[in-house]
Amino acid sequence: MVLLCVSTAAAACPICLGAGQSTVAQQLAAAPQAVLALPTADAGQFRVVEVLRGERPSTRTIEGGYPRSASPVTGALPKGEALLLIREDPLPGWVVLGAIDTDQAGWLRQLAVGQRADALSAQHWRDRVALAVPRLESRQPLAAKIAHGELSAAPYAAMRSSKPSLDARKLRAWLADPQLAARRRVYLLLLGIAGDEHDAAALERHLDADRRAGDATNLAPMLTALLELRGPARMTWVEEKYLRDRARSAPEVEAALLALSVQGHTNAVIPRERVIQSYRVYINAHPENAGAVAPDLAAWQYWDAVPVYQALMKSGVRQQYPSMLAMLAYLRQSPGGSTAGAAAQGSLPAALAPMTVRAP
Repeated sequence: MVLLCVSTAAAACPICLGAGQSTVAQQLAAAPQAVLALPTADAGQFRVVEVLRGERPSTRTIEGGYPRSASPVTGALPKGEALLLIREDPLPGWVVLGAIDTDQAGWLRQLAVGQRADALSAQHWRDRVALAVPRLESRQPLAAKIAHGELSAAPYAAMRSSKPSLDARKLRAWLADPQLAARRRVYLLLLGIAGDEHDAAALERHLDADRRAGDATNLAPMLTALLELRGPARMTWVEEKYLRDRARSAPEVEAALLALSVQGHTNAVIPRERVIQSYRVYINAHPENAGAVAPDLAAWQYWDAVPVYQALMKSGVRQQYPSMLAMLAYLRQSPGGSTAGAAAQGSLPAALAPMTVRAP
C-alpha cells in the first residue's frame, strides 16, 4: 500500500533504468575511496597512480578484490590506461570497475562528487548530464558505459537540458547500430529532444509497424520522443491508438501510460493538464484497471477523480487487484481522505467477490 502511494517522479527516468540497478558513476560517488591504479607483478596487488575520491591509501600498494562487470585483469594494460577501483564500506578490499585512460581522472573526480542519486537536486542532475553527454560512445568503453549510465539514471527533465549539446546525426547512427541495441531506449529519448520533423515521421512509421506486429519493446521511449517532437497535437492520436483501442495488449497500454507519465511529470512540451485529460480517457476505456494512473494523480494532487474512483469501487466492475489497491490509496490521500477511504473500504467485499485478472 505504501508503494502504491509513492510518486513515479523518482530521480531516474522510469523508461531507462531497471529497478535496483546502480550505475558506475553512482558506485563511484557512494564509495569512501576511489583510485586509478596499475597492476603490479604480484597478483591482486595494485599501485595507485591517481586518487579520485577520499584519502590516499596509507600503503604503497593496495589489494584488489573481484572485478565488477568486467573480466579478470590479465596481462599489461594499454599505454595510458589504468584500472578504476573503489573501496566500499564495510568491505576492506577494493573492487575493480574496469580500465580507463588516466587522462579521464579529472572527469571521474567530477562524477565522484555528489550525493546519492535520489538526493540530487535538479541543478545537480543537469550538471551531471552535461558531464556525461560528451562521453557518449567514447572510444574508451568504460567512459562510454559511465556516460550512458548517467543518462539512464537522470530524470527526463535533466535529459531535456542537454539539447544544445546533442548531435542528432550521431544519435541516428547509434540507433541504427545493432551492437548498441541495449542503449536504444536512452538514444530514442535523446533523439526526441534533439531531432526534427524527419525524425518524427520516422518514429511514426516505426510505431505503425510495431502496432501492427503488437511489439511493445521500445514503445515507451518512442512515444515519449514522438510527443516531445510533435507536442500536444499528437495526444489525441495516442488516446485513439493505445488508450481506447481494446485490441492493444497489456504491455502496449502500459508503455503508452509510462510515456504519458514521464511527460506529465516533466510538465513541459506536454502540459500536465493535458496528460490528466488522457488519463481520464484511459479510466473510462479501462475501468477494470483504472487505478493504474492513480499514483500519478495523487502525486500531482489532482483530486477530481475521487467521485469516479468511489463510483467504480461501489459498482462491482471486475477490478484487477493492484488497481483496486491503488484507487483506495488515492482516496485515502485525497482531502477528506479518511471519509473517502472508509467509504471505499466498505465496498471492498462486494468489489472483490467478482474479481478476475484481465488484460486491458
